[in-house]
Amino acid sequence: MIDFNQNTFFKLKTADAEKGKKVVEELLIPEEQVLSAYRDVRDWVIFTDRRIVSVNVESMTGKKKNFTSLPYSTVSAFSVETAGVLDVDSRMELWFSGLGRVRFEFTGGSDTVAISRMIARYALA
Repeated sequence: MIDFNQNTFFKLKTADAEKGKKVVEELLIPEEQVLSAYRDVRDWVIFTDRRIVSVNVESMTGKKKNFTSLPYSTVSAFSVETAGVLDVDSRMELWFSGLGRVRFEFTGGSDTVAISRMIARYALA
């Protein structure tokens, strides 16, 4: 779950975008497309062509979910730290108008440069 007060983050790995789409399908507006999906053990972060949707799966059964929608139109700045040789994880921080900073951490193998281009494409439009 995103903790907006503590600026905590997920440690995410690449997930199947089609499975991610099923998680957020009921929230998507007409013609909104899921571009990529990432997850930790239970939670998801879904990147669409309009926003980032954070899904916090709650309860023992996983039926209860908390959805947070972060529109690209409110991104005021973002930064990306790519993986290195010894530090294989990568990080991304985004600042949202009226909200503050949200930080995500990705496991090795995640293409944060591609994510950065995608955010730039929609946030700078």
